[in-house]
Amino acid sequence: MKKKNSTFSAVILSAVLMQAQTGGKAGEKIVTPVQQAVTSNAEMSFEKDVHDFGTIEYAGNGSYEFKFKNTGTEPLIITDAKGSCGCTVPTYPKNIPIKPGETQAIKVTYDTKRPGNFTKTVTIHSNAKTPEKVITIKGMVQAAPTEEAFPANGKKDDGATPLEKH
Repeated sequence: MKKKNSTFSAVILSAVLMQAQTGGKAGEKIVTPVQQAVTSNAEMSFEKDVHDFGTIEYAGNGSYEFKFKNTGTEPLIITDAKGSCGCTVPTYPKNIPIKPGETQAIKVTYDTKRPGNFTKTVTIHSNAKTPEKVITIKGMVQAAPTEEAFPANGKKDDGATPLEKH
């Protein structure tokens, strides 16, 4: 009985979805904003889509601007950009039409208080012909600097051993 009910539910759901996609004149399809965005002639072309920081000092500058140009024939709109983790934060022109031929940038900042090698991505969603684009940052953050230890007497330990009393 459960199988019959789930099959019946699937048929009803399909019918409702098909009904929702047609409208206006008989058989005419309604194009949703998402479908419209995918059929755009905007195009996002990056100068480069991978940036290698090399070696970065602990707590050093982990920011880079990925420059891109709208090489399409229609305005480009970036709807979202997300880092692959909380340590990678993109800043981008949000929902602002970028005219054909116009250049903009997406700034990506990595938290450099995390020592070791890293490779992180930012996924960009837009109305471009290719609606999803991934850019990558990578590098190696040096270990945190250590402070010299001072003994309780406040004098720096020079490594010499004290003379024994005779």
